[in-house]
Amino acid sequence: MAKRYAKDKQKQKEIARQRIRELFDQAKKMFSTDPKLSDRYVRLAKKLSMKYKVRIPQELRRRMCKHCLAYLVPDKTSQTRTKEGKVVIHCLRCGGIMRVPYLRERKARRKAQYDSNTT
Repeated sequence: MAKRYAKDKQKQKEIARQRIRELFDQAKKMFSTDPKLSDRYVRLAKKLSMKYKVRIPQELRRRMCKHCLAYLVPDKTSQTRTKEGKVVIHCLRCGGIMRVPYLRERKARRKAQYDSNTT
């Protein structure tokens, strides 16, 4: 009986992941006509991720404000800047700030510098 339960749980998580992606797609479509509805879709996606213990994918996580759960669109509801190795996203609705490091670029730059010094 335990195996059946585990399969059902995995199926539920997969459905939740699909639903989260669909909600973000709908939020993107509805933003131009009704921004409040797109914020509601983001809140629903966050609730789904918490209920089923599913992570929201990184590319989608950056489209929502961690503080007020608003759908972020560059230059309309958020400002995006780079500063000292980080991408700084500033929500224009609540004033919340999210900092995301961009490590891949820095690692590649360091590796290139290291390779040039060793030759």
